[in-house]
Amino acid sequence: MKKPAKTSIAEADRDLFRRAVADARPLPHHGKALRAPDAPPPYPVQSHLDEQAALAESLAAGWSAEDWLDTGEEPNFVRAGIPRQVLRKLRSGAWVIQDQLDLHGLDRYEAREALAEFLARCAKRGVRCVRVIHGKGLGSKNREPVLKTKVKHWLTQREEVLAYCQARPVDGGSGALVVLLTA
Repeated sequence: MKKPAKTSIAEADRDLFRRAVADARPLPHHGKALRAPDAPPPYPVQSHLDEQAALAESLAAGWSAEDWLDTGEEPNFVRAGIPRQVLRKLRSGAWVIQDQLDLHGLDRYEAREALAEFLARCAKRGVRCVRVIHGKGLGSKNREPVLKTKVKHWLTQREEVLAYCQARPVDGGSGALVVLLTA
């Protein structure tokens, strides 16, 4: 068995390194321990009951002329069999956003995987309403919103997604979607 060859570092390089770190001093130790991550917040039972009541009301209510009108170019989706009134309530902020996923800085492959994992975690925890922040594409090549289009497509493929719409300006506007998930 051969021994691995030792990496030789020129003496000039060693001297250069020593001079570069000559003034370096260890950071002072303050005796503080690193904080463990916080446990997830307790499940908001009343919010869940309110959301169930809002969904039941949405599903039972009749359709109005306003329900038939789309607001224009805002992205939205409603699964077949779900009344469009659910979308209107989602747009108005009637649902409490319980969790969010920020996809800034991820490429399309990382974003797709992160979205799938996020939705699976939400389903396991019984989360109903989430925000997915895809960004506006200002940092992308040619300033084109790549993830914005991809995320909308990926969400329509997921069975647990009942509806989504563009977030209200206070919740991220055109850089985010609010998504309603099955119970």
